[in-house]
This record gives sequence, C-alpha cells and structure tokens, in this order.
Amino acid sequence: MTPTISKRVLAATRAVCIGGGTGVPTSIKALAALGVSTDAVVSVADDGGSSGLLRTHTGQVPPGDLRKCLVALAANQHNPWVKAFRERYEFANNHTLGNLILTSLQEATGSLIESIALCEQLLETRGHVHPATLCNVLLTGITQDGQNLVGQSTICKSETALREVVLEPADPPANPAAVKAILEADLLVLGPGSLFTSIIPNLLIGGIRDAIAQSKAATVFICPVADVQGETWGLDAAELTDALVDHGLQNRLDYVLINKQETKKESGNITGYFSAIGSETQSVALSEPEANPVLRPLIAREETVARIRARGAKLLIRHMSAATIPTWHDPQALAMALASVIADAQRRQ
Repeated sequence: MTPTISKRVLAATRAVCIGGGTGVPTSIKALAALGVSTDAVVSVADDGGSSGLLRTHTGQVPPGDLRKCLVALAANQHNPWVKAFRERYEFANNHTLGNLILTSLQEATGSLIESIALCEQLLETRGHVHPATLCNVLLTGITQDGQNLVGQSTICKSETALREVVLEPADPPANPAAVKAILEADLLVLGPGSLFTSIIPNLLIGGIRDAIAQSKAATVFICPVADVQGETWGLDAAELTDALVDHGLQNRLDYVLINKQETKKESGNITGYFSAIGSETQSVALSEPEANPVLRPLIAREETVARIRARGAKLLIRHMSAATIPTWHDPQALAMALASVIADAQRRQ
C-alpha cells in the first residue's frame, strides 16, 4: 500500500543518510525517487582495496565510500561522468577513476572538502556528501569470542560476530558540515549496510553522536535483508538494534525497518534463496560476484519484535528485497517503506 503523503511534504523533507559502503547509496536512490532533499554523512574508516592503497600511499582520507555516495547523488545517472567515476581499472591496481580524481583534487586543492565540492559540481549532485571526520582513523574490533581485529578490511572478513568496535584515535573531531546537516535534518537514515564497519564508525565520533542526540529528526535503522557477513553472523534484528544503541543511539532510535520474507506462494523462484521459515542457512548462487554464497535471512520473530519495541522504536515490516539479488534492498520498495516512516513521523508531530 502506498503511504498517504503529499509530494509537497516529501519535497520539504530534509534527510541525511549515515553509513558507508554500498548500503547508503541504496538509501540515497530511494529518497531521490521520493523527491526528498538528501545529504550523506559517510564513514572514512575504509582501509581495503583501492581506497586502502590510496590511503597508504598518500596519507589522505580514503575516497571510496565518498565516491559511491557522490555517484548515487548525481541528478542524471546517465551522465558520462557518473559512468567514468564508477570505472575500475584492473591494470592500475584495480583503482576506480572516481577514487583517483578525488585523491588528485585533494592534492591539488589541499582540502578534502573542496575536492568533494568540485566532484559535486562535476556530477551535478542533488545533495552533499560529508565525511564524518576529516581525520584518518583506524577501526578496531572485538568479536563475541574475544578476538581483537585491527582494520576495517580485517573486521569485515571476521568469521565471528562483533561485540564492539572503536576508533583510533578515540573520538576524532567531527566534520562541522556533517554536524550541521544532521542538526538541520527531518529524517536520519542509518543503513542499510555493514553495521560494525560502515554505520557504527560514524557513531564513534562524539560530535556526530551529540548531533544525533540533539537533532529533532526522526531516526530510522534499515536492517539488512539477510546476514551475509561474519561481522554480524548469527545476530538477529534485535541484537543489531542493541549494538546501535550500545554504540551511541540511546533513546534516539525511532523506527526499525525489517524486510518481510516472501512465502513460497508469493515468491516463486525466490524461495530458492530464502526459505519460508528462514531459520536454516542456505548456500546459493548469487549474481553479485562479491557476495558471500552463504546467507541467513533476518526474520522478525515475535521475541525479536518485542525486544526492539522495548528499546522505544517502532517496527515496520515491509517487502524490500530485490528480485535479482535478494540480499540487497530494492530501491523502489525501500522508497515506499521510507515514505511510510516520513508519513508516520508527520502524524506524530
């Protein structure tokens, strides 16, 4: 059912997506489809792949997650510059052109903020991208069984779920522009994406955490469609919510969005990916080459719902998984779910 909310209200809504990786661009595209004015506050803890190499060789803040959000915010996704920013070159250490452009502009201008602003002009973005901090930070984590893992690229490959992550240096200064965007927002969207390596690193920055606490915006956490990463392996939606709260979202989580699993009758071929019961781990062949072939759908069971509601959050369960890659959110379905959140927040006000 399409939520009852006018285009005028949607156009007047200011949203900020908080996270990193491949998840936040999905939220950006969903909000863009609604006509919602959107900025992104992005984690800069990445130390793997192209971003890691550039970070090591230049000492700059890693550009990869910033680039992904810039591309998602581009008004015209068919703009040749958008395609160029995505282009990856195996013969050049697998760097993307967008990462190299951001790095080169930062060297030329001496400013990460100015380099991002120039890329926003180039891509004709509909909103702004704000690094959560302008400092180089190192992410470390402790697993549920007590292992210490150092570095975002190591943590995201963990075979055991995480219990806690911290930044080094502890509590780096927040980017003032990111703080301002959060304070002026009507809606704060956390996720989807990797909980401990993309979303929570933003909350470990005191200025970001304080801005969320002071903001009058409605705050929504988008749960993953399925559990495909070791860093959260075996954790249910309530435990993911607990981790967010324990890392700085006390009394500031208003909504939790969970995907409604398809039944066999509704889903047809998709039941090859997710069982109707959803309690078993399944091995599947995904079309996304980097996806983990083992996945466990997150199910909203009664006890899970009760525990999330006990945290003071309103739970919304919607069909949101993509038909072709069911571990990803479908932007159109996610847009409708976020419209429901905006409509409900308007009613509460």
